[in-house]
Amino acid sequence: MQVRPSRAISVIAGCAALAGIAATTPAIAANDQDGDRVAVLGSTPAWATPAAKVGGTDDGAQRHIQVALALRDQPGAERLAKAISTPGSASYRKTLSADEFADRFAATDRTVEEVRGWLERQGVRITGVSTNRHFVEATADTATLEKAFGTKLATFQHRGKHGKLQKLVAPESAITLPSSVRAAVTAVLGLDDSEKTITPQRVDRRAPAAQAAGGAGCAAYWGQTVNTGVPQKYSDQSNALCGYNSAQTRGLYGLTPAQTGAGTNIGIVAAYNAESTFADANRAAAKFGAPPLAAGQYTVKLPDGGFNPDPACEPDGWAGEQALDVQAAHTVAPAARITYYAGADCRGLYTALNKAVADNAVGIITNSWGYNGDETAVPPSSRQAMDTIGVQAAIQGQTILFSSGDAGDLSGVAGKPSATFPASHPWVTAAGGTSAAVDGANKRMWETGWTSTGLVQSGNGYVPTQDKDGPFAGGAGGGVSRVYERPEYQAGKVSGARRAVPDIAALADAYTGFGVGSTVPGQGYFEYASGGTSLASPLLAGMIATAAQAAGTDRIGFVNPAIYDLAGTSAIADVKHRTGGVWTDQLLAYGGVSVPPGRGSYLVDLDTKPQSLQSGPGWDPLTGVGTPAAGFAAALAK
Repeated sequence: MQVRPSRAISVIAGCAALAGIAATTPAIAANDQDGDRVAVLGSTPAWATPAAKVGGTDDGAQRHIQVALALRDQPGAERLAKAISTPGSASYRKTLSADEFADRFAATDRTVEEVRGWLERQGVRITGVSTNRHFVEATADTATLEKAFGTKLATFQHRGKHGKLQKLVAPESAITLPSSVRAAVTAVLGLDDSEKTITPQRVDRRAPAAQAAGGAGCAAYWGQTVNTGVPQKYSDQSNALCGYNSAQTRGLYGLTPAQTGAGTNIGIVAAYNAESTFADANRAAAKFGAPPLAAGQYTVKLPDGGFNPDPACEPDGWAGEQALDVQAAHTVAPAARITYYAGADCRGLYTALNKAVADNAVGIITNSWGYNGDETAVPPSSRQAMDTIGVQAAIQGQTILFSSGDAGDLSGVAGKPSATFPASHPWVTAAGGTSAAVDGANKRMWETGWTSTGLVQSGNGYVPTQDKDGPFAGGAGGGVSRVYERPEYQAGKVSGARRAVPDIAALADAYTGFGVGSTVPGQGYFEYASGGTSLASPLLAGMIATAAQAAGTDRIGFVNPAIYDLAGTSAIADVKHRTGGVWTDQLLAYGGVSVPPGRGSYLVDLDTKPQSLQSGPGWDPLTGVGTPAAGFAAALAK
């Protein structure tokens, strides 16, 4: 089954265009109607150009916005976050509570009320304020928002989700704010439709029956079933996997029965909510050998105001993402509690993520979504909002994981190699991906970087697929950021002066994928092999939960500095290039990647560099520093 959504320290300023915010937010003048207005540079997406404009907007259309407020001392917060997260620091893992963070760094209640008052005087209706005083949520019609923010909204054509053309709304020019308000506000989200380009980073494969005639069935483990009726290009060739079960997945990473994530709480952020998730997880657990979720072990946090079933956000596509995230995290950390934070739609993901941080009830937060395109196409204001969220999480000892994407170096989607956002943000842990082989005894045989070359059978051999992506048939996102400088924790491990993605990796290739069960809206319950870096992120969340368990705590914080310190040790397996092939009767269309449709006879070459990415010794752009080894939890716990 293939769901259409595909499924990416030195402290730096998150956005040069929005830098220079005062360390202490000044009071806002009540008489702001005719004051000088200041442009918020970087508040328009890169795709909103005059050449791409195709029309205006409906003045009466309602839009929901989030006004992001500045911290009182952003530089001080960043220094503290770095100290708390750096092994060897006197402040290492000496975290603050959510209340302590708010008292020390958040916008004051007075600032919140003054911004709220200014918005209300413009005719904007306030719908809520986040508990960490980061977001003021509001709603108004287009005409009111245009007047309030001194711009005009228009409709633009953009090649976004799955590489398809979308019609998206954005400001024609930078928004403006009264000078008295500007210093208190870092960003205004929701005036443009950039978040409609967000996709879950996963893909599902309906496996043929294992007992299919002629050796065409799926393999229970690597090499267990080999279709001998097709050309054997490699001595190490297997049919696509049926989907690794719990014992196989845990065996891949050397987890012991005692490593359960007990005492921890894993947060999952995604859009919408499938009510069948709990029942599906326990039905799948019975099939794949995981313990069932206990009553109260899985909790859902719904968005205020309910859901917005926007077709552009593809609501049905998120149900499989939710199932994968819950079941993958639970397989690795079966005793951990899981809290699912639901966004109202794909534009509500920042609100859901901020809630997970502001609530501070979860120690690890996994995000299997990202913008489907070049990180520079994301408005700087959207990137700026992540700065505050990431820094607060680090200070509170929370880990934020983001999948690195499934379209490789993005050259097919964006037209040039690029890293994905939010995975490229220096305050998150970017999850890359591997193809992996487990033997009949549930032991790791090998892992290699996940980047697939698609071949179609032609006579007694195979030829590369020919479409707009050439032979590339999906792979982990990775590369070098054009937005962020190299953080200090990557020094000595990554060459160059820019942030490199990913940081660490786990299983992601759906051809060697993870067994999942979920209810497809309107179709029923199905079990299948799933993959994408959407799988890698919750698997890593579970492994970090086992490290927190080993440390006797519910969290271990922003882990990137510690992970790079562990690179080259026995705690992390360095992933290296390996040749081999997977035979399959269908190729999977990962996000924005074109492959031949329909059933046939195909071979997927492993890690043969169909784009610019390939695994290799040390850090590489598919797997980062590598994958967790058997000693990972104990080493990270120190």
